[in-house]
This record gives sequence, structure tokens and C-alpha cells, in this order.
Amino acid sequence: MCAAGRRWDRSQRALLWVMLLAAWEAAWGQLRYSVPEEMPKGSFVGDVAKDLGLQLPALIERGVRITERGRTQYFSLQGKSGRLVTAERIDREQLCDRVQQCVLRCELIVEGKMKFYEIEVEITDINDNAPSFKESELEERISETTAPGSRFPLPDGYDPDSGRHSLQSYELSGDEHFSLAVQAGPGGDQRPELVLAKALDREEAAFHELVLRAMDGGDPARTGTARIRVTVLDANDNAPVFSQAEYTVRVPEDVPVGSILVTLTATDADDGLYGHVEYSLKKQSDRTSNIFHLDSETGRITLLQSLDFEVGDFYELEVQARDGGGLFDTTKITITVTDKNDNIPVISVRSALSEISEDAPSGTVVALLHVHDRDSGANGDVRCSLDGDVPFRLQSSHGSYYRVVTARELDREQVSEYNVTVRAADGGSPALQSSAVLALRVLDVNDNAPVFAEERYSARLAENNAAGALVLTVRATDADWGQNARVRYRLSEGRVRGAPLSSYVSVQAETGALYALRSLDYEQVRELRLWVRAEDGGAPALSSNVSVLLLVVDENDNAPQVLYPPPAALRAGSGSGSGVAWSGVELAPRWSEAGALVAKVVAVDADAGQNAWLSYELAKATEPGLFRVGLHSGEVRTARSPLARDAARHSLVVVVKDHGRPALSATATLQVVLAESVAELLAELGSAADEAAAPGEPAVSLTRWLVLAVAAVSCLFVAFLLLLLALRLRRWRRQQLLPPDSGALRGVPVSHFVGIDGVRAFLQSYSHDVSLTADSRKSQLRFSAGGSCCDTLPARPLPDEPAPLLGDEDPAGALAADPPALSVSFWVQILIASQVGCFFSL
Repeated sequence: MCAAGRRWDRSQRALLWVMLLAAWEAAWGQLRYSVPEEMPKGSFVGDVAKDLGLQLPALIERGVRITERGRTQYFSLQGKSGRLVTAERIDREQLCDRVQQCVLRCELIVEGKMKFYEIEVEITDINDNAPSFKESELEERISETTAPGSRFPLPDGYDPDSGRHSLQSYELSGDEHFSLAVQAGPGGDQRPELVLAKALDREEAAFHELVLRAMDGGDPARTGTARIRVTVLDANDNAPVFSQAEYTVRVPEDVPVGSILVTLTATDADDGLYGHVEYSLKKQSDRTSNIFHLDSETGRITLLQSLDFEVGDFYELEVQARDGGGLFDTTKITITVTDKNDNIPVISVRSALSEISEDAPSGTVVALLHVHDRDSGANGDVRCSLDGDVPFRLQSSHGSYYRVVTARELDREQVSEYNVTVRAADGGSPALQSSAVLALRVLDVNDNAPVFAEERYSARLAENNAAGALVLTVRATDADWGQNARVRYRLSEGRVRGAPLSSYVSVQAETGALYALRSLDYEQVRELRLWVRAEDGGAPALSSNVSVLLLVVDENDNAPQVLYPPPAALRAGSGSGSGVAWSGVELAPRWSEAGALVAKVVAVDADAGQNAWLSYELAKATEPGLFRVGLHSGEVRTARSPLARDAARHSLVVVVKDHGRPALSATATLQVVLAESVAELLAELGSAADEAAAPGEPAVSLTRWLVLAVAAVSCLFVAFLLLLLALRLRRWRRQQLLPPDSGALRGVPVSHFVGIDGVRAFLQSYSHDVSLTADSRKSQLRFSAGGSCCDTLPARPLPDEPAPLLGDEDPAGALAADPPALSVSFWVQILIASQVGCFFSL
């Protein structure tokens, strides 16, 4: 009872050890199965998914495959069931010749998880091979003098099976003279020997026929037979003797085919036929017979085919030397193959990524590699490395597996694709190496904002441009790729002269072309400052801005405008442009010297630069040589002293031109009267009026009407003075109420008044004190008295007056009356007017 309990405890402990062993192997990711050989293709080996605890749906989605190191794939994985099955019929004797335990190894690769599991499958032997002899017909030659009990070695049987299915026993039948003895060899193998049980008599029987049977331990047992023919010979008292009881040979695996590995030597003291020795291989397998050759006469063993250390590193041969009388001797030859570095390392890519995002964190696994070298020792010691300066590194994993992981952050804008070369080199001398290339494309992330080609843009556009004219094109590039690099342009919000910026210019979203939406006027807008934004198509989008300055270039689109003399009528100009004609009456004393100032033409141009540079020319004169005009000042001066023969009245036409291309011009007409006194001037004006009114009336009637006209004019003049006084007071009051920039010549640059040959100086020095109306056509009479001419300039803005361009400056301020009271010249005019009135009343 107690013994039974102890046996039960031992069985429980054994079961527990088996369970712990299985749990340990599962924990380390290793499986072990056993399957007999010669199973048909598709036979079940083991349930891998169940044993590893893998979920079958996830297994299919992530991708699972079986890899083996050899060229032939003996196992496969059923994707639907997760079972490991045989992919080929397996012959244990072919795979594991003379190996006690035959184990095939493979790996299960789970690509999605970047994991692998090792699987060992033991191939168990079945009794599928019968024992056999190398030769089915054997011949033994035995002398009749051989004593009973003599032993003669017989060829060994060969059974490629292992274990109890291998060769187990021999039997001999056929003759009473012989019996069978089986000896145990050094390796535990059985060596049959023929034993002479009864003395031979050649005269009684020259030949004996025997049958040698070899049997294995299978159920049922398999057998193999060989027929032995014994020839009885005459006496031979000396057997051959080898020079060595055992030969040991070491050869490198790269020894050339046909090389002599060893030469055996056996001697026989007999002469003649009994002294002639022949060599033969007593024990060899089919594999060795195809590799080595024994010359029966010379005893030389030569190489028939190349050796491979990885296929076989040890060979054992047994050679027999037999003389002509049937006596023999045996020796053993051990051939050891040394390894040479003749196999390059093999890199297998088990799993790899083809794309990776540039923002992948450091340490991301991109590939799983397996490295194997068939050589042994230092020749099979493999070292792996990566070529070049790449942002990746190798991590050694379990066994011969390596992981390729990212070593730092990636930047697609610097390198968009990588061809990572993995190099494996063994420890041989010289070292052999191999390489594998991993192609990896870096996916883009929107981490770069658009960058403009220039820090700022500027362009010049002539005024009066056509609506929709192309101004310039801004260009921005994005270092990203695809949608992240698609750039679109738009304008930042702004206002110009109170109007939205978008009403002046627009930008095309795709090309960055900037267009003017309206015709620009230099006199209104000198420049446009705006911002253009470039935005990429990423999510979120990145953008950048650039400053654009648009300068409006002036064109000569404004003709000169004559400020003095005051306008009389509007008519077409002359020269290369058109303008306004002006007329007035100026007084020049007859005693004037050459160069005396008679009048001055004052003109301005709303353009700028060269287009506003003015020049004056005397186009027409009644007396061509009497007057001249300053080219840049516009001053009308006497070219010589007036002569008595010169006419009293002169008409001058002055042309004012700018320097634009084409040039524009305006004309001013001056009436100059040469007179010694006021009476002479009035007489001249009267005669001119009479000639204009009724040139055929008598002189008495003309005088009467002249007196009446002068009296009427005097009355009208007094009324005009009162009206002028009221207007002066009103203007002074408005100047007190209105801001300083409400001048009459708003929009005219100061540069057109200041610096043009002293125009302002002229306005302060050249003036007339009194103005009289001589007739209904309002020809004006002027006297030089040192006053101001500002009283005679027009008080309303010029036609088509442009908007102001200079902020707070008021160019008309130079012509406005400064003091709040009436000027001195105004009182002088009243005094002269009263004297003239008295003169006419007398």
C-alpha cells in the first residue's frame, strides 16, 4: 500500500515537471512538437495559435508567416485555423543521417507586432527501411589448412533507420562447417563474423554456399540477405599486415577534387599469388562511396567530389587488405574535415516598413532582420552594422535577430527617402560580408510655413493704367510635400483714402499675381502699401506675410495752368498740348529802360518732377523786338527802350510748356500799353474803344460819349469799391473761422510756387494799385505803385482741382491776405480812384 502511494507521488511529480517545462517553453516563446516521418503533405503538427495564446482574427489581420533556415520549407501555417501542418513529405534518413535525435527548427513571424516565436519539431523514426548489404553476392576464399574456430569478417548490414528500427541481429544458414559470431564494435555496432566450425577438405567440397540474413527490430521486422560463396583454397600461412592499425587524416573542406587524401600500405610475407595484396573498402555507406575512391592495387584514397564542412565534418572508413590465399588484415581510416570561411552571412528581412511619418518618435521599429552564417567558430561569428550617416541604429534581439529602429527625429524636407544598407561581416580571415537594402519613404507632416522668394516686394506702375493691369507676382515656396506644400495667396485687410484696399488691387490665389483693379492717379495716390499672406494647405494651415510697396509713376497728363494774368476766355491751346488762354492790360512807361519789368506770367502744373518743369516762350508780339520773356521765370521785360515810333498798344502771346513727353502747354495773352501819363493811357484806351465801337462817327460825338462813359464808369467803380470792401471783410471773417488748409489753390504743390525763379518774390514786388474798367469787355488798366497783386488773383479754386497731397501745408497761403485790416495798397487805390473821379468830373 505504501509502495503504491510512493509510486503515485512520483508520477504526480513527473507530471508537474512536465507541466512546468511546457509553461517555461511557452513563456519564452518556444514550442516543441513531435511528428513521425513520411507523413503526407498537410498532416497536422500542432495548434500554434492555441499553444501561444494568439487570437485568430488578430493573427490574420496582422500577418503571420513561417520561415525556415533551409532551402526546403517543410512546414506551413493554416491561416484560418492557426494550425501548423507539413508542407512536404519528410524523410528522416535524408535529413538526419546517423543522428540520434532529428529536430527541425522554424520561426513564426508576427509582422504587425514585430515578434517571433521559435518552433522545434522532432521527426521520429518509422520502420520504413529494410537492412541491406552493399553486395548481395559475397565470395570468401578459405584455405583448407585453416584451423576450426578461425573467424572471417563479413560485411556489415546497413539500415538507415534509427533506434529499435535499425539493424538488430544476424542469422547464418546453409552449411554445417560454418557458424555465425557477432562482435560489438567500438561504437556499439554489431560486426558479423564467419566462424569455421569444422575443418575443410577441398577434396570433399571445393565450395560452400551460405546465406547471411540481417534483421531489424520493427514490428513486423524487416530483413535483408546476402549470399556467401566460400571457396576452399590451398594452404596460405602469411596474412597481409597494414603499416598502421588506424589512419587519421585532416583535410580542409576546400581541398581540390582528385586529391590523394592518404595512401594505405599492407605487406604480405608470402610470394606469388599469396603475397599479392588487394585493397577493398569493407565498411562504407552510400554517402562515403560517392565521396571517396580506393585504388585496390595502390591503396590510394582519392577525393571524388568537393567536401563541405557544413554538410559533413567527419568520415570513417574501414579497409581490408587481402592476399591471394584469402588471408587479410583490416585498418580504420578517420577523415576529419576542417572548416574554411566559404559561406557569406545571409541577411533575411523578416518584417519591414515601407513608409514612416517624419514625426515618428525615436526608437520606432522599422524592420526585423535575421542573420545566419553556415560556417562555424570564428567563421560563423557575424557582426552587423549600418552603412552611412543615417538616422537609424541596430538593436540586437533574441538569438540572431536584429531590429532596425530610428535613432533620431526624421525630416522629410532634408531627406525624403532612405535606402538603408545593412551589412553583415563574419569573423573569418579574410572576412566575408553581405548586405541588404531597406527602402523607406518618409511621409510628410505640415511643419514648414511658406517662404517668400524676397523679403519685401516693390513695383512701379504708371498712372492712368488700364483696369486689371498686372502689377507684379509674389512667389512663396513651401518645403513640405503634396497638399501641405500647396500655397494660396490673399490680401490683408486695409483702406486707402477711405476705400477698402480690395477695391484698388487684388491677388490671384493660385499664382500670386497682383492686379490693379482701377486706374490710378498720381495726383491722388502716390503709393500703396499692402501685405500679402501666403497660406499652405496643411491642417492646421501655416502662413507667412510679405510687404508689398506699389509706387505710382507720374505721367504728363496735366497741362500747365496759368494763374496770372487772370483768365478771360477758355480756348484750345497750341503746341503739343492744349490749355487755357488768358488776357490782360499792362502799363509800361515810355521812358522804361531795357530790361524793365513789365509783367509776369505765373503758371503751375499739377504733375511732378520733369513733367512739372515749366518754360516760357514769347510766341507772338506786335513789335517782335521790343519785349522778351524769361525762359524759366515768366517775367516780361523790355528788350530795348521804347522809341517814339513804337505803337502805343502791344499784344503779347506767351506760351507756357512743361517738360513731359509729349509736352503740354498753355497760352497767356497780355495787352501792354506804352504811355507817359494816365491821361495818355485813358486817351489811348478811349481811342481804342471808339475804334472798336463805331469807327465812322465824328470826334465830337466820340468825346461826348467818352465823357458819359467815364462818368458811368466812375459811379460803377465807387459801387465796386464798396462791394470789394464788403468782400474783404467777409473773407477776413472766414479766415478767422476756417482752418488754415482751406486755401484757394489746394492741391497745387508748394514747389510750383517756391523756387521757380522767384515767383513769390515777384508776387511781393510786382503789383498794381488800382483797376479801372474802360469798356464793357472789361479790359483792365493797371499802375505800378509798389502794392500787392494778390487782390487781382482769382479767389476760387482752379477748374478740375486735384485733392491735396501734402497734408497740412496750404500752398494758397502765400496768396491770401494776412492782416485782419485792409492793406495799405487798398487805401492807395481808393485815393487814386478819388483823384481820377475828380479829374473826370472837371
